[in-house]
Amino acid sequence: MIKVLFICHGNICRSTMAESVMTHIVNQNHIAHLFEIGSAATSREEIGNGPHYGTVGKLRQVGIPVVPHRAVQMTQADYEYYDYLIGMDTANIRNMNRIAGGDPEGKIYKLLTFADSGRDVADPWYTGDFDATYRDVVQGCEAFLSYLRREDLLH
Repeated sequence: MIKVLFICHGNICRSTMAESVMTHIVNQNHIAHLFEIGSAATSREEIGNGPHYGTVGKLRQVGIPVVPHRAVQMTQADYEYYDYLIGMDTANIRNMNRIAGGDPEGKIYKLLTFADSGRDVADPWYTGDFDATYRDVVQGCEAFLSYLRREDLLH
C-alpha cells in the first residue's frame, strides 16, 4: 500500500483539496486499494475545522466528492508512517522538515515537482482563487500518479 499525506499550512484548503482529488483519481483508475491517502497541517491554527467552503464549493462544482476531514497537524510519527509527505509550497516543506527532524529517508516532496515545476500550489487563503488552486492540485496529483507508474510502484 502506498501511503500519501498531503500537507499545507492549515489543512483546510489545499491539502484537503489534494486529498479529495487524489482519492477521486485513484478511484477512477480502480487502484484505490493500493493507496492510503490523508492530509495534515504544519500549523495548529485550524485544528478540528472542516474543509474551507471554497474548497468544498470547487470540488462540488467539478463533481469530486469531498473526503470527510477535520484539520490535524503533521507529527514526527507521520513521517515514519507515510511513504510520501507532499507539501503544497516552499514554506510547507521547510516546516515539514522541522516537524520531521529532517528528511533522512527522502519522503518529503513539493507537489508540483512531480509536474516538473518548482512552483508553489496557489494558496486560495490569500487569493480567493480556488480555480487556480484546483488546476495546480489536479496537475500535481496526475503527475504524481504518472511518477508512481514510471517507477513501477503500482502493483
